[in-house]
Amino acid sequence: MGGNPRVRIEIAFRQRVPGGEEIDFDAKILAISAAAEMAGMHPQTLRQYDRLGLVEPARTPGGGRRYSARDVMRLREIQRLSQDEGVNLAGIKRIMDLEREVQAVRTEAAARIEGLAEELQRVRAQLAELHAVTGPFGRTTDIVLWRGEQ
Repeated sequence: MGGNPRVRIEIAFRQRVPGGEEIDFDAKILAISAAAEMAGMHPQTLRQYDRLGLVEPARTPGGGRRYSARDVMRLREIQRLSQDEGVNLAGIKRIMDLEREVQAVRTEAAARIEGLAEELQRVRAQLAELHAVTGPFGRTTDIVLWRGEQ
């Protein structure tokens, strides 16, 4: 993307559980120790990933890191790419940056498609109005050959 400024897109993911409550997977509520345990990593590893920009935890007023369930899922994906696929951390960062860019392009494309669908609907409505005004005897470009009475 060359000299373009970075675009940050966040997608909120909520899920209803029995009883009607919503679980917010983006709520930054997990302390580093809890997130590390859930991801199966050492807290120092999370600090390193934060420095590298692989995860972006929120900060408490005292400077502590807070992670979301989505961050834990991302940490597990980083671990999978590193251990199972043999990708180094620079490669993982590049993969995740590209995934964000793809998501941004998909979001923009979906918005444009929706706008074009609305425009098409407006044009079709205008065309229907024009057909209603001209009726069945509107101007045509048909050529009629008249030979008089036979």
